Amino acid sequence: MKSYIGIDLGGTNVRVAKVSADGEVLAVVKGPSYSQDGPAKVMANLKNLIRKIPDWQECSGIGVGVPGPVDAVTRTMVLSTNLPGFTGYPMAAELEAELGIPTYLDNDANVAGLAEALVGAGKGLKTVFYTTISTGIGGVLIVDGKAVSGKHGFGGEIANIIIDRNRDKVNYLNVGAIENEASGTALTRKGRRIFGDEVKHAGNVFDLAAKGNEDAVKIIDEAAKDLGQLFATIACVCDPDIFIIGGGMMRSADSLLPGVVKNFKEMSHTALADTKFVIAGLDEPGVIGAAMLPVSYGK
Repeated sequence: MKSYIGIDLGGTNVRVAKVSADGEVLAVVKGPSYSQDGPAKVMANLKNLIRKIPDWQECSGIGVGVPGPVDAVTRTMVLSTNLPGFTGYPMAAELEAELGIPTYLDNDANVAGLAEALVGAGKGLKTVFYTTISTGIGGVLIVDGKAVSGKHGFGGEIANIIIDRNRDKVNYLNVGAIENEASGTALTRKGRRIFGDEVKHAGNVFDLAAKGNEDAVKIIDEAAKDLGQLFATIACVCDPDIFIIGGGMMRSADSLLPGVVKNFKEMSHTALADTKFVIAGLDEPGVIGAAMLPVSYGK
């Protein structure tokens, strides 16, 4: 069976894994990413880690997941806030030239979705929409095993979708953008407005709601309605077989997800009401998904 190298390159750490075609992690090495030290050090570190993988030369492809939008055609980052110096940098081409293995690049949320679509909850389905709801909100549409990134690499970047123009201006995103209304950061902000320092993170709001606090319940209910509207909007565009949801907020899925699905059904065309919602289940979506990039390109 073919094997692949998946690289999950973050702003702090990097993980490099050898992964089978069916998503089994065969070997892993990890270390600091040196993201703030410039491309030369980051790339030297990546090459060194890859060479620590047993029989790396036998792998059929390399995939790299990075924190930012990617131009899939040029295989370069369009925006590299967390990896200074990598906007437009030929990361994939450099690895390919030195190691002699086809190499592909994509956004970290995209590769996590690719993992779920190819070897996780969406395996065997034609159209999958993966969403991560955590500190922020991101997503990716995967059709026939390929992530739809679009011309500018922003396909699936759903954080700025407006769900209500009559909300507060929070930051650079649109007024009423879903990330500012239903992410973990948003729930923390709304909780602190009412409960003060008692709220350290979104989990505290869920805990208060579980105890019957009406203000906390209202925050959760509003988030469920906003997310239901988000998914209803997405469904109008791509009508997926399944919505797969990952991210830290799914630790409270029992409290949040039923309301999301209920609101989705109320706001969608009746024909879409049977769309499945499932929680992402893979333990290593970053490196597995990166390793699935060559698979999605038929390598």
